[in-house]
Amino acid sequence: MPAGRTGRLEVEEPAPGVARLIISNPDKRGALDHAILDGFAQVLPRLDARCLIITGEGTTFSSGYDIGDLDEPGSQLFVDEAEKLVAHPYVAALSAIESYPFPTIAALNGHAIGGGLEIALSCDLRIAAGTIALGMPPAKLGLVYSHTGIRKFVDTIGAPRTRELFLTGRRIDARTARAWGLVNTLAQADRLAEETLELAVEIASAAPLAQTGNKRVINAVLEASGRMDPEVERELVELRRACFSSADFREAVRAFAEKRPAQWRGR
Repeated sequence: MPAGRTGRLEVEEPAPGVARLIISNPDKRGALDHAILDGFAQVLPRLDARCLIITGEGTTFSSGYDIGDLDEPGSQLFVDEAEKLVAHPYVAALSAIESYPFPTIAALNGHAIGGGLEIALSCDLRIAAGTIALGMPPAKLGLVYSHTGIRKFVDTIGAPRTRELFLTGRRIDARTARAWGLVNTLAQADRLAEETLELAVEIASAAPLAQTGNKRVINAVLEASGRMDPEVERELVELRRACFSSADFREAVRAFAEKRPAQWRGR
């Protein structure tokens, strides 16, 4: 697997017909760096497992984008690196997960934050340990989130809950996430891996044509209801692109590195 300074994506076969992908970046709470994201894009098209599990290492799932190693926030290189991380490897990783033909399960063994939560939401099902938290922090990072990402949340939990999640930036606990429909099932932390594997084995034993066919129908119905005017879509893409060169985003990265509250300028 591709390996960066700390991150890697591990692949296992815990049962016949089941593949398990493990996000491993222990020094950064499962942060998604280029190596991990490239791993999703490269490995998934080569798998033929009838059920796929995505989980984290130990008690960590993912804290989201790895912004800790971006260049000095005042530089043009910083803007380019930030855009590249989100615009290419992240999109490619999500596309690989979403286009996997057989059912996918996110086993949330630890906190799922930001991009880590969208990775989970890109799976068909989510099982969470009852002790974890989930959250979307763009409001606290000076980020405008992608319209395609926000669409996933609206489709899953509705517009009011999506507004609450994104506009407050607060984390919610696993029970709240279950009540919202953000996760399907809760499990005790020490039973999560076992229960997820039991479900994966059950799914993998089902009729393969029915599984791939029903997944395709569900996705097609969602895509049809989410079509957007091309002019509006271009506007939203530019709004997101512009945020990476904003003073507020640069300040958010500095504040993150210095472990202090950000001082917003509104520009």
